[in-house]
Amino acid sequence: MDALFQFEDLTSTYTVADVVISMVLSFVLTAIIGWVYMRTHEGASYTKSFVQTLVLMGMIVSVIMLVVGSNIARAFSLVGALSIIRFRNAIKETRDVGFVFFAMAIGMATGTRFYLLAVVATAVISMVMFLMSRFNWYERTSISQMLKVQMTNDIPFEAALDDVLTTNTERAELVSVDSVRGGMLTEVVYAIALKPSTNRQAFLAEIKRLNENQKVTLLTGYGSSDL
Repeated sequence: MDALFQFEDLTSTYTVADVVISMVLSFVLTAIIGWVYMRTHEGASYTKSFVQTLVLMGMIVSVIMLVVGSNIARAFSLVGALSIIRFRNAIKETRDVGFVFFAMAIGMATGTRFYLLAVVATAVISMVMFLMSRFNWYERTSISQMLKVQMTNDIPFEAALDDVLTTNTERAELVSVDSVRGGMLTEVVYAIALKPSTNRQAFLAEIKRLNENQKVTLLTGYGSSDL
């Protein structure tokens, strides 16, 4: 057994023990990263395949770093080989990009045998993610919403909606004006933040009275949803 773990690869840069430690540690640490992602994810697009990919990516990067070692020529040849890979799936949430780089960084650390760095980085970054999730760091006190109102062309929308928006919102910004239903109606879109005291049902009922019961849509949580 001792002889086995003293065996060196043909590159004479690492032993079988180095490979085993790197692979096992990269798996354990990226599994922790996946668990942290699962516990702190708040969107609607959570998939276990993404979490499994994080673990797989960390282990693969660890292997790549073992293969590259300190050989510059080998590094350039790997870059050329990997450049043929094309990723078609778009990242649905910007936060996911951070976890991708997190898993890659840990894989690089274990693959280059910076074991202590990998363990400490996983612990610290995971703790930061839990703190941000638990205490809702950087969350805005007022939630931005999108208000879509359709009105007949003879109604001056700015004058008609000004009073109700001033009374019920902390801020209201006109985003777009569009002609719909073959030019029969005008659709206006506002980015708004409702006051805490505003009753949504009464607010929408007042707008429907002003636009003569045409379509009114209030999109809530569009900024945090990742559908």
